[in-house]
Amino acid sequence: MSDNQMRVVWIYPDLLSTYGDQGNVLVVERRARQRGLDVARLDVRSDQPIPTSGDIYLIGGGEDRPQRLAAERLRRDGGLQRAVENGAIVFSVCAGYQILGHEFINDLGQREPGLGLLDVVSVRGEGERCVGDVLGDIDPRLGLPSLTGFENHQGVTHLGPTARPLAQVRFGNGNGTGDGTEGAYNDTVFGTYMHGPVLARNPLIADLLLKLALDVNALPPTDDRWYEALRDERIAAAQQPA
Repeated sequence: MSDNQMRVVWIYPDLLSTYGDQGNVLVVERRARQRGLDVARLDVRSDQPIPTSGDIYLIGGGEDRPQRLAAERLRRDGGLQRAVENGAIVFSVCAGYQILGHEFINDLGQREPGLGLLDVVSVRGEGERCVGDVLGDIDPRLGLPSLTGFENHQGVTHLGPTARPLAQVRFGNGNGTGDGTEGAYNDTVFGTYMHGPVLARNPLIADLLLKLALDVNALPPTDDRWYEALRDERIAAAQQPA
């Protein structure tokens, strides 16, 4: 990144923007501006090429058919893969999370190749749909407080040896494998099933993305009272008996 400008790319809002996930790009943009950064935000529709010069890329959730279309177009385009090779940071949610893996099951019941940016494979669960508030403990190596989010998915995502679980759930299903894991990450690519939008509920994850993009260990403080009130409310809700 140069000239004190943060380049934030929102991928395919016309296909992958359900469940309020577009709020994630708004949070990243706002928290960057609160630190005095000049933010250049680009919303890239599915008929447009993915730029390779972004600093942070965000991709959200979607229904099964739009997910397949998004995967097909991202594979053909190749821009996101090249951006990651250039050191870009990627944060993905639900359908976007599955697309970043090696493969998932599409709306036709077939194995659909993903982008291979995360060492995960997603299949369709046989049990009840995973719906509800989730509370978890984020990997301590990331130095972040508890994860709060809302899951709504039928997927089951298995992590390979090079993917770390983003969190261990205390309440909720997460990856759906029964081992308590939620999401996955490597050095620069993150995936989660959490909606909410998740970065509004967990603003320090947004700050982590900014620190990685800036290659710094800390950011100037900002007023987090609104975020903390939301977090407290949703964490309390997750712990209420069903």
